[in-house]
Amino acid sequence: MNKSIHLRRWVVGVLCGLCSAALGAPAWAGDAADAAMASLRPEAIRADMRFLADDLLEGRGTGAHGYDIAAAFVASRFEGLGLRPAGEQGTYFQSVPLRSMRVDEQNSSIGWLRGGKEVGLKMRQDVLFAGNPGDPDSSVEAPVVFVGYGVTAPELGYDDYRRVDAKGKIVAMLFGAPNFASSLKAHYTSSLEKRRIADAHGAVGMILLDDPALENLYSFEKRVRDLVIPQYRWLDPQGRPSHHYPQLKASVSLSLEETKRFFDGSGHTAEQVYAAAQAGKSRPFAVPLLARVRTVTQWQDLRTNNVAAVLDGSDPDLKAEFVVYTAHLDHLGVSTPVAGDSIYNGALDNASGTAVVLQIAHAFAGMQPRPRRSMVFVAVAGEEAGLLGSDYFASYPTVPAAAIAANVNIDEVAMLWPLRDIIAFGAEHSSINAAVESAAHRLHLVQSPDPMPEQVAFIRSDQYSFVRQGIPSVMLFPGFKSDDPAIVPEKIFENWEQTRYHQPQDDMQQPGLDFEAAASFARFAFLCGYDLAQETARPSWNPKDFFGITYSKK
Repeated sequence: MNKSIHLRRWVVGVLCGLCSAALGAPAWAGDAADAAMASLRPEAIRADMRFLADDLLEGRGTGAHGYDIAAAFVASRFEGLGLRPAGEQGTYFQSVPLRSMRVDEQNSSIGWLRGGKEVGLKMRQDVLFAGNPGDPDSSVEAPVVFVGYGVTAPELGYDDYRRVDAKGKIVAMLFGAPNFASSLKAHYTSSLEKRRIADAHGAVGMILLDDPALENLYSFEKRVRDLVIPQYRWLDPQGRPSHHYPQLKASVSLSLEETKRFFDGSGHTAEQVYAAAQAGKSRPFAVPLLARVRTVTQWQDLRTNNVAAVLDGSDPDLKAEFVVYTAHLDHLGVSTPVAGDSIYNGALDNASGTAVVLQIAHAFAGMQPRPRRSMVFVAVAGEEAGLLGSDYFASYPTVPAAAIAANVNIDEVAMLWPLRDIIAFGAEHSSINAAVESAAHRLHLVQSPDPMPEQVAFIRSDQYSFVRQGIPSVMLFPGFKSDDPAIVPEKIFENWEQTRYHQPQDDMQQPGLDFEAAASFARFAFLCGYDLAQETARPSWNPKDFFGITYSKK
């Protein structure tokens, strides 16, 4: 961060303060960023959220008509702001080719051969299948080995596959990763990484074991409920499915009860396995069973759209580089009814993030002068289906790939308490952290560390797609600090996750929505992107950073 700019903004921040104006927004006086932030209104965020989370859009499901309505709405908002189309063929839309998959449960099967006896497993009660995007009828019969978390991380001196030969075998593993630093733990929890590692070790199938931590995060019961919604992969220009390893013939997940039975005869109990993993002492071992798995997958190829727009920068040189804001536009659509309601409106997740990005786009569009770098705003598709839209955009961007300087992602604005601090997932890995610190200081906010590393948030939203393309990225989120003893944000958020997250009850009727807190968050997110656009030095990975080394383009 340029020290003179940092000092000037600190002085302006002290002079401006955060005193309330007549409409409840802060009164600003100072540079162009102050005027832009003053234009960010809670009423506008509420209005856009109200439309996007309306029952009319039927939960904005991937590939569904309601999502198309949402995409048309965002495109019209971009056009109204005077933003240039950044989609394909002069439009605001980037077409994302998808393959939807539904497992044919009548013709799929799984069983164990243990001690000469065949043991069958019951669909939805004992086991769930992942569809195979590359083979509609795939079978495998192989011995099984337990490989802890299924992680090989040589740079951290850790390998769950040590002293075990996984070639030609089905590997069984726990959810999660060892107790690495927050972002690294999240990275190695990713199913993308676990599939890559299993394939590299010659495995022919994968079994995800259940455990109390996974049950608390996203229970087997909820995963059964989600079978109403297809699984998806995006397709490359040659029609090949993303992140597909043909050698991995099967991928299944077990219930907690079946996981406990899985270890029978191995000399280990599930409880012992859990305890060893948590203590960092997990050891691989063979499981005395032969698995037979057949997966029949019904395919349907379709398309959805990312919505993208660009605001050209003002600097003759830097305007050729781009700061990309993202928020996912989709949610879960129409699914299993809960309390009589089957529309999963996704108000906080993520009509809120989309509405905030629209307001940020509005603020940038009205700036004089405009930011030095160009700004790209992308409402991405299919996040809930596996980061599909962002992964496709990051892999096939509609602006020059080498010119993308940074990504700022906004997902699930927790506008349930007054904003006092922020969390910037992944900022510690790059110079983006300087922009985060500067913005927080200017707005009298505190930057807090990840308070819930067990939730592996760093891999669960769209910034991770950009990280994997070597682009410094961050996900911004409201923190859990409070200056009112009666308001305990951590408890509020925990209750929200238990009662409303991925439920129809995440709608605009839920109590406690604080749109002034959302506007405060939008000002912070705006200022982060503005700092990244203004600095002459391009955002960069920290020296010797894991993600920079692993993914930076040579």
